[in-house]
Amino acid sequence: MNKKTHWDTVYETKSPDQVSWTQAIPETSLNFIKSFKLDKTAKIIDVGGGDSKLVDYLLDEGFENITVLDISAKALKKAQDRLGEKAKKVCWIVSDITAFEPETVYDLWHDRAAFHFLTNPQQIEKYKKTINTAVKNYLVIGTFSEKGPLKCSGLEITRYSHENLVAEFKDTFKKISCLTEDHKTPFNTFQNFLFCSFKRK
Repeated sequence: MNKKTHWDTVYETKSPDQVSWTQAIPETSLNFIKSFKLDKTAKIIDVGGGDSKLVDYLLDEGFENITVLDISAKALKKAQDRLGEKAKKVCWIVSDITAFEPETVYDLWHDRAAFHFLTNPQQIEKYKKTINTAVKNYLVIGTFSEKGPLKCSGLEITRYSHENLVAEFKDTFKKISCLTEDHKTPFNTFQNFLFCSFKRK
């Protein structure tokens, strides 16, 4: 099964309370974004956003230029259905991140739990090449930490230490801050995440 089929199947067959990554309120991501004090016209992309509620909160905050990218059209359809009329204010892109060719430059690139699915050097280099050309100001990356699970949704992932994640982006981005947190899943288990924010050099 290819990646797109895998994720379409997940989102078609499971509700938010049946997948581990669901967050009622994406507090850590929102706190990072608020700390940047972006204009409401800033261009923001949520990579691997799926049916995350981050877009709901960004719209409520008054942001006007939001893009949500995901490999699964089914995931984005869930988010669009949830938002109703508000979905028309968002740019929706169906793409594998390693095949994404941005047509715009973003003030903020947000990625909670997409980057860690890249498990070979070629994929990681393609991702870094994309952000080097497509990100003007800020980067927020959330991955499983070294204490996190070895797999997600049955797929292998790459776990990161603070030092290793910062090192991946050091050529173009300077670390602002990093933190770890235990994400409580809908099944009352915990996954340890690492989040880092960066500013373009």
